[in-house]
Order: sequence, then C-alpha cells, then structure tokens
Amino acid sequence: MHLSTIHTIIVLVKILDGVNILKILDTGIEDLIIDLKPLNNGMEKANFVLASQWDYERVTYDYKVGSPEKNITYYIRVQGYALEGDVDKGDAVIKLLTPLLGKHYYPHGIEYGENEEFPESLVNRASSILQNVKANIEPFAKS
Repeated sequence: MHLSTIHTIIVLVKILDGVNILKILDTGIEDLIIDLKPLNNGMEKANFVLASQWDYERVTYDYKVGSPEKNITYYIRVQGYALEGDVDKGDAVIKLLTPLLGKHYYPHGIEYGENEEFPESLVNRASSILQNVKANIEPFAKS
C-alpha cells in the first residue's frame, strides 16, 4: 500500500538532517507522561522489547513484526525521554513520543523513508498493537 492511501494513520515527516521518518499518529500514547516502571510493565505485556542501549534520559521499545518478504522485518518503535529522574536507576518519569513504523532490510538496517511501502494489513496490525499498549499504560499516566 502506498503512503498516500494511508495518510490518516501514517504521515511522512522531514526532519532537519533530511532524513524521512514515518510516524503513526492518533494512537493516544503520544505525549503521555508515565513513571518508568508501569511503562516497562505495560510495554512488556504488549510484547515490546526495551532496547538495550545504555541511556540515562531515553527509552526505546521495539515490536518486531515478521514478513513473508525475504530479509525484511518490520518494527513498531515507541520512544520516550525522561522529564525527571534517571532511566538507568529506574526512577524516571517518561514522556512518550509519536510511534514510528520502520522496515528493516537485512543487513542494511531500518528504513523510515518516503519510498517505503507498508501493507494495509501491517498498518492495521500496528494500530491494534498500539491500542493494546494504550490500554496497558493509560491507567498509569500522570495528568
């Protein structure tokens, strides 16, 4: 499915360094503010994996979506940053960013570019998965 036919769910955004990324809008989790522990629990419950990079200020969760295409894997990525506290110590308060949808080409890496095509079934699945995330974490969100 071409990007133009799914513009209500995914939007192409050009960022400062010229890289294009695909953002999944209107999920209800963007801009949520939540303590790290219930966030980790809710994301794990939705089968997202916390990226193992070492960082005091940011979190990145990935959900791997298999593909019948050879050497192609899709990822739903949810990122956030600490408004206060320390991620490494586990006492951070996190603000979530807009989720991303990426396509990984083995061995080259994940692409979020404007020429990427995402099957309608994948977009629907991503939306459903992110609604599950919302149900898991929204009760713990701070006002």
